[in-house]
Amino acid sequence: MSAVPDRRARDAYRLVWRWHFYAGLFCLPFVLWLACTGSIYLFKPQIEAWLDRPYDRIDAQAPRVAPSIQVAAALAVVPGGVLNAYELPASNTSAARVLVGRGDDLVRVYVDPTNGHVLHHAVEDERLMRRIFYLHGELLMGDRGSMVVELAASWAIVMILSGLYLWWPRGKRLAGVLYPRVRERGRLFWRDLHAVVGVWVALLALSLLVSGLPWAKSWGGMLKEVRKFGSTTEVAQDWTTGRSDELAKRRAANTAMDDMADMPGMDRGQGESKKQSLHVEHADGGSPHTAVDLHALDRLVPTVARLQLPPPVLIAPPSKADAGWTGRSDTQNRPKRLTLKLDGATGQVINRKDFAQGALLDRAIGYGVAAHEGQLFGWPNQLLGLVTALGLITVTVSGFVMWWRRKPVKRLGAPPAHGARYPALMVGLLVVFGVLLPLLGISMLFVLVAERLVLRRVPRLHAFFN
Repeated sequence: MSAVPDRRARDAYRLVWRWHFYAGLFCLPFVLWLACTGSIYLFKPQIEAWLDRPYDRIDAQAPRVAPSIQVAAALAVVPGGVLNAYELPASNTSAARVLVGRGDDLVRVYVDPTNGHVLHHAVEDERLMRRIFYLHGELLMGDRGSMVVELAASWAIVMILSGLYLWWPRGKRLAGVLYPRVRERGRLFWRDLHAVVGVWVALLALSLLVSGLPWAKSWGGMLKEVRKFGSTTEVAQDWTTGRSDELAKRRAANTAMDDMADMPGMDRGQGESKKQSLHVEHADGGSPHTAVDLHALDRLVPTVARLQLPPPVLIAPPSKADAGWTGRSDTQNRPKRLTLKLDGATGQVINRKDFAQGALLDRAIGYGVAAHEGQLFGWPNQLLGLVTALGLITVTVSGFVMWWRRKPVKRLGAPPAHGARYPALMVGLLVVFGVLLPLLGISMLFVLVAERLVLRRVPRLHAFFN
C-alpha cells in the first residue's frame, strides 16, 4: 500500500482489490470448470476422429451405392424420422453420416457407402463432444446454466482487468512483475506466480471470454434483438443463443419436413409424388414417407464433392415446398465456411455465399468463435488455447492458496476498504461494464446494496466478511 502515495489513489487501490477479491471468489470454481472442459473441447476434431475410427475403415476401392440408398437405410433405423442433412464422407475410407431429425432429437447415422448398411447410430446430444459442449457452455442446465456461465464469464472479465490494475508496475523492478521470483518461499512465491502468469495470459483469456458471449442466452439474445432495430430483413445468425434457441431451430426444421409431407401431392408417396420420392420401410414395420425427392441427392452429391469444401460438408433438403436444396461447409474454422443454393432437379449450383459476404459483425464473431474453439489457425491455435487454460488454472489455484493462507480463522477475510471513496473514473467504468454486461450490472448492484445496507448494519456479517 505504501507504494501508492495519495489518498485518492489509495482509495482506488483498496476498492479495486476488494472487487478483485469478490470476482475471484465467485469465479474460482467456474474458471476451473471452463478451463478444464474448454481444454477438452479444443481437441474435438482429434477426439471425434478417434471415437469414429471403427466406422471409417471403408474399402477405398469398392464401388459406392447411391446416396439416396444410404439415406433410405438411415431413415429405416429411426422410426418417425425425417432427413435433416446428408454429410459427405470426409475421405475414401470414411462412412457417410446421415443426420435424421425426430422431434427435438437429431440422430447421427453412420452408413457404409459401399453397400448401404448402417454401421451405427446415436442421438447427437448424447455423443461425448456434444456433452462436453453443453458442460462447458451451460453446465447441463439449459438456459439457466447458460446465464450462470455468462455471469461467471462477466465477473472473470472484472477479475482480470482489476488484476491488471493491481499488478501494474509502480517501481522499476521486473522480478515479480514480468517473471516470478522462483527462489522465494511462502506467500511471495504464490503472489508472483499469481500475478505474473495472470498478466501473461490476460489478453488471451479476455479474448476467450468475450468471444464466448454471443452464444450465451442473455447477452447473445440481447445482441440479436439490438440487431433487429433498423433491419428490414430477418436477422439470421449461424450460431444459437442458449439451449432453447437451438431446440427451437431443430424442432422447426423437423416440423417443416413433416408439414411438407402432409401437403397435397406430397402425402406418403401417393400419385405423382410417388415418382418423385423414395418410399422407405421402417424397422418397426410402418411405412412412413420422405417428403422430398431423395434421388436429388444422387445428382447433388457429385457436384458438391467436386468443389472440395472444408469438411464436414452437409447437403440439406428444402425446408419449404418452394425452397431448394442447400449445401454448406460446417467446418469449425468459420472463416472458411460457405453456403450453396442447389437445384435438386439438375444437380447444379444456383448461388454461392462465402463467409466474406456476411455482415461485418457476423464475420468478427465468426473469427472469435473459431479462435475460441482452437480452429482458426490449426494446431498452434489449439496449443495457444491449452496454454491459456493452464494459465487460468494456475492463476485460480495460486489465488486460492494466497487467500487461504492470509484469511483469518472462520472469517472470509475480504480486503479492507472501509471509508474508501469511489473515484469518478471508477464509478464511470463500473457503469459502463454494467450496461455492456447486464447480468454483471445487476449482480454488482446487488453487491453494492449488500455492502451498504446489510454488512454495515449486521455486525456478525461485517466481522465475517472482513
